[in-house]
Amino acid sequence: METEIRKMYQACGISAGVLNLGEEVLEELAPRFAAIDRIAEYNQMKVLAAMQKNRVSETHFAATTGYGYNDSGRDTLERVYADTFHTEDALVRSQITCGTHALNLALSANLRPGDELLSPVGKPYDTLEEVIGIRESAGSLREYGVSYAQVDLRPDGTFDYPAIRAAIRPNTKLATIQRSKGYASRPTLSSKQIGELIAFLKECKPDILCMVDNCYGEFVEREEPSDYGADMIVGSLIKNPGGGLAPAGGYICGTAACIEQVARRLTSPGLGREVGANLGTTPSFYQGFFLAPTVTAGAEKGAIFAAKLYERLGFRVHPTGDTPRHDIIQAIDLGSAERLSAFCRGIQAAAPVDSYVTPEPWAMPGYDSPVIMAAGAFVQGSSIELSADGPLRPPYTVYFQGGITWYHAKYGILMSLQKLVDAGFQL
Repeated sequence: METEIRKMYQACGISAGVLNLGEEVLEELAPRFAAIDRIAEYNQMKVLAAMQKNRVSETHFAATTGYGYNDSGRDTLERVYADTFHTEDALVRSQITCGTHALNLALSANLRPGDELLSPVGKPYDTLEEVIGIRESAGSLREYGVSYAQVDLRPDGTFDYPAIRAAIRPNTKLATIQRSKGYASRPTLSSKQIGELIAFLKECKPDILCMVDNCYGEFVEREEPSDYGADMIVGSLIKNPGGGLAPAGGYICGTAACIEQVARRLTSPGLGREVGANLGTTPSFYQGFFLAPTVTAGAEKGAIFAAKLYERLGFRVHPTGDTPRHDIIQAIDLGSAERLSAFCRGIQAAAPVDSYVTPEPWAMPGYDSPVIMAAGAFVQGSSIELSADGPLRPPYTVYFQGGITWYHAKYGILMSLQKLVDAGFQL
C-alpha cells in the first residue's frame, strides 16, 4: 500500500496493526474480485441492452404529478426491468415504500380467502411474520382467511422435498421463497437452487405460484430466479437495484397476470398501473439501475473481505470467505452484545453521514427483539449503502451489507475491527 494512502487511513482512525492485517487478507482475494468484476460486466451489458432496446431518452426523465396519466418514463422503466430480469411484465414504483411492502403487495394481490401460503424454506424474515399472521397483527393475511404452512430446511440447509410434497394441499396457492438468509444462519439460496425448488413445486402442483423475495440478491449472479421459472421476483429499490441513487421504491417483476393483480392492489381495481405520478424520481431510478451491477459488485467485495478478515480472527462467519455468494449480506457471530455494539459503532463511524452518532439498540417495528442498526446513509434505511445491524440475542450476529463503492466498504470493515480492538479485542 502506498505511503500516502496508509497515512490517510491512519488519519481516519485505523491503526497500523488493523491496516496491515487488512492488506494481508486482501492479497488473497485478487482472483475472487476479478471473477466478481466479470459478473458485473455481464450484468452491466444486460441492463444497457434493455435500456437501448426500449429507446430510453431524455424525455423519460420528466416529472409527473397528480394522477400520473401517460407517464412514458415510468412505463418505459418498467419495460427495462422486465427485459433485464426476463419477465413478461414489471411494476416499479416510488409508491412502494420498502421491500416488505412490495412482498405484501405481491402476496395479498395474488391470494384470496381460503387459499394457503406455503414457505418451503423455513421461517421468513421477521417483518413478514405480521404480514402473514404468524405474529398476530391487524390486516394480516390470516385475518383475510389465508392460511399458512411452513417446511423447514434440513439441518444442512437443503430442501426437505418429501416434507414439501406432503405440505402441498389442494388450496396451496402460492409458495414464498426467500433467497437471502435474513436474521437466520441458513445459507443464502442461489438462483439455480431456487429454480430446482420451483420445478419441484410445479411438478407437485402445476398451478402453484412461486414468488421469490429477491432482496439483496440482484446482480450478484448472472441469472436471477426469474430465469428459472419464478412467477414473481420482488425487491426494494434502496437495496441492490437502486444503485444507491433511488430515494425510495420497490419492484415486482413477473408474469403479466401476477403483475396486473399487483397493480390493482397497489392502486385500485379499475385503475391499476395507469396511475401513480413519479414526482421527479424517474432519473434516479434509471441511473441507479444503470449503476446497480457495479455498485452490487463493490458491496459483494466488501462482504467477502469482511468474511475473510473476521474468519482469520477466529469468528464464525456465514457464508465463509471461500463460499460462492448469492447475496451481499455477510453474517458474523460476534459472541456478545458488547462486540455487536462495537462493530456497529465502527460502521457508523465510517459513514459519510452522521459519522459522529452512536447507534443504540431499540424496539424496531416488525422485530421481536431489540435491534441495533448502523447506517450513515444518504437515503434513510438504504441497505445498499454501508450498513450493519443485528438483533440483541445470542449468538449476537451482526449482518453487514452494502457500500456504494468498494473503497468505502473496505474502510467500514477496517473501522469495525478497529472499534473491537479499542474495546479490548486482541489481534
